[in-house]
Amino acid sequence: MSWTVVCPFVRLEPDRGVAALVGGDQVALFRTSDGTVHAIGNVDPISGAAVLSRGIVGSRGDRAVVASPMHKQAFDLATGECLDEPGVRVPVYEVRIADGMVEIAAALTTSGSGDRP
Repeated sequence: MSWTVVCPFVRLEPDRGVAALVGGDQVALFRTSDGTVHAIGNVDPISGAAVLSRGIVGSRGDRAVVASPMHKQAFDLATGECLDEPGVRVPVYEVRIADGMVEIAAALTTSGSGDRP
C-alpha cells in the first residue's frame, strides 16, 4: 500500500478539518477531540462542492460526524455514510500516524478507520 505524508499531527487542530490532495483525490482530514484522525472524500456528494473539510465537526450519538457547510447533511467520519440521506456516502481513506506525521493511504478503504498517535 502506498502512503502519502500530509502534515505533522500537531498541526491538526481538534475538531477542525483540512483539505489535502492524495493520489489526485481531494481528501478532508479531521482530528477529533479524542485525538483520532479521520480522512474522507472532500467532495460533498449532494452539492458537488469540495467543502467537507470546512464542515462542522461534532457527533450524533456515539458517531463522530462532519456537517457539510452547504446543506448541513452529516457524514459519519468512520464510515463515510450520510446520516441524513440513505444510500449516500463519501469515500473513506485509511490514516496512520508515523513518527509524528499524518499519512493517508492512496487506496480507498471500504470500512473506514481512524488512528490515534
